[in-house]
Amino acid sequence: MSKVAVVTGGTRGIGRAISERLKSDGYDVVAIYGGNEEAARQCAETLGIAVYKCDVSEHDACAATLAEVGEKHGDIAVLVNNAGITRDGAFHKMGLDQWQSVMRTNLDSAFNMTRPVIDGMRERGHGRIVNISSINGQKGQFGQVNYSAAKAGLIGFTRALALETARKGITVNAIAPGYIETDMTAQMKPEVLESVTAQIPVGRLGRPEEIAHAVSFLVSDGAGFITGTVLSANGAQYIAS
Repeated sequence: MSKVAVVTGGTRGIGRAISERLKSDGYDVVAIYGGNEEAARQCAETLGIAVYKCDVSEHDACAATLAEVGEKHGDIAVLVNNAGITRDGAFHKMGLDQWQSVMRTNLDSAFNMTRPVIDGMRERGHGRIVNISSINGQKGQFGQVNYSAAKAGLIGFTRALALETARKGITVNAIAPGYIETDMTAQMKPEVLESVTAQIPVGRLGRPEEIAHAVSFLVSDGAGFITGTVLSANGAQYIAS
C-alpha cells in the first residue's frame, strides 16, 4: 500500500512538525509551501523530504502539483490540509480582500487539494484526510470573523466528506488546535501572550509536536473506525460539546 503523505503548509510551524512526524512514521512525505523559500530549503535538507511550491488557493495549481507528486512519488495515501493565513481586523473595518484571501487559502484549499486525490483513494479503498481547523473555528474570536468562518467551514467539510467516503475505506477527521508555540505566537506582545496563557487550564501553550502526534494517530491503521470527528487540542481552553 502507498505510503505517500502530502502536508500543505508543511515546512513551518505545526505543518513542519507534522511532516517530521509522518517522515519518522515511515511515510514518503511531500510538504507543500507557499512562499518562504528559505524555510522550505531548510525543511527539505533537515528532514530529507520533498517540497513543492504551490498556491493552495488556486485550483489548477493544486491539480498540477498533485499530478506531479503522483508521477514522482506514487499514489497519495494521506492528505493533511494544514495551510492557513490570518488577515485579522474587526468585521466593520474588514475589506473584501481580507475576507477572500483567508477564505481561499484556509477553506477553498481543502477542496483544491482533496478533490484531485479523492477518486484515487476511493478506487484503492483506502485513504486518510486530516484537516487542521482551530479553536477559533469552534468558538469564534474577536477580529477574526474571516478566519473563524473558514476554520468552521473546515469542520463542516470534514463531517460531510466523512459520511460520503466512510464505506470506501477513507477516514476524514479534523484537529482544532488552540494556541500553539509557533512563529506567530512568538511575535505576540509578552503581556498579550501572558493573558492568553492565563486562559488555558493546563497553564501553557501547546507544542507543534503534540498536534503532529494527533495527526499520526488519525492516519494510522488503528484509527480506521474514527471518522468525521473533531479532535480539540487546546489544553481545555474551550471544551466543545
